[in-house]
Amino acid sequence: MGLLAGVLAVALLAPAPIAPEYVALGDSYASGAGAGSYVDGSCRRSSNAHPALHGGDFPSFKFVACSGATTRSLKSQFRALSPNTTFVTITIGGNDLGFVDVLTTCTLNGDRACTKRVATAVDFIHGQLPARLDTTYATIKEAAPNARLVVAGYPRLFTPSDGCRTLSAVTRAALNNAADQLSDEIAKAAERAGARYVDVREAFADHGVCAAEPWINALVNPTADSYHPNEEGQAAYFRALTS
Repeated sequence: MGLLAGVLAVALLAPAPIAPEYVALGDSYASGAGAGSYVDGSCRRSSNAHPALHGGDFPSFKFVACSGATTRSLKSQFRALSPNTTFVTITIGGNDLGFVDVLTTCTLNGDRACTKRVATAVDFIHGQLPARLDTTYATIKEAAPNARLVVAGYPRLFTPSDGCRTLSAVTRAALNNAADQLSDEIAKAAERAGARYVDVREAFADHGVCAAEPWINALVNPTADSYHPNEEGQAAYFRALTS
């Protein structure tokens, strides 16, 4: 009887298991800008976004990714994290190097200006972004020590030899090269943090902006949806995330 009482006492004192809780952080590629069916206009959170598609698998889901977010503006999103969080996804870094300005320059100002602006972005990718990513991932792990962290990268925007006429071959190559270098640095930072990195470049390889079946929007209205994954692109992210 004494042994049974002891076992019961230990069982009662043991911490209760944590129910699965998913928190989705990040920028417009995580919020689903470009995929329509927005549930939050200011942050362009879409019900078609890959976090929303995955969120139904969890008893608790907090979708706080927001269009325009940078590594320096995630403080409000971090408030969704807690020791109860068991799963976190994030896509971040593109806005730190000026994604919108890069695309605007390359769309409006020709090859020379585009190449120069992309070179500035690449310098930032290798010079300043790694430390920002390290700080971001460390903050997540501190706020959610029981969570598995999954970092999703960015696709190349264009499929090589796709016959795209909206931008020159020089500009498309420069933008794809920058996307590769960005994804590579994000992958290294994820590895340093002990996080899982999800590379989506291969999934999007034949589905760039001007491909026969594009998974990334061209220049569209509203412009905030331009050069972002459409509904099919977000479904591709979801498949990569859950594979």
